[in-house]
Amino acid sequence: MARPRKPRRVCFLPGVTYFKPRGIPMRLLEEVTLSVDELEALRLKDLQGLEQEEAAREMGVSRQTFQRIQDEAHRKVAEALVAGKALQIDGGDYELAPMHFHCRRCGHGWEQLLTGGVPVSCPNCEEQPAEMPFWARAAVEREPSGAQE
Repeated sequence: MARPRKPRRVCFLPGVTYFKPRGIPMRLLEEVTLSVDELEALRLKDLQGLEQEEAAREMGVSRQTFQRIQDEAHRKVAEALVAGKALQIDGGDYELAPMHFHCRRCGHGWEQLLTGGVPVSCPNCEEQPAEMPFWARAAVEREPSGAQE
């Protein structure tokens, strides 16, 4: 009997969960589904530049499991781009974990769940958080939206 699958730790749920080629009606498109944990692997390794072992630790999985998740995520994104398919982000076996922030003004540290947006200021002094990654700043600056035809 197979071992039960352990949920992967994810720190960010995207505000935008559907991408499609421009100018093609959705009814004519095939779709590729990228799981939330696969997106997290891409975020940790490709955007944040973490080493594979550190990224695996962040997700609470082994290095080998992280590699499999990342390989599958890369394959799905490549398939959507090369074959002109829509890309949906949905599902997966994950648990949402809080992200750590630190204020550059007062030194206050806090954890917060991110679900499509990010904190815009320190809960203690209302200063912008010092450790907000660039991908998180972009999420604050735009309204979450779905795919358009």
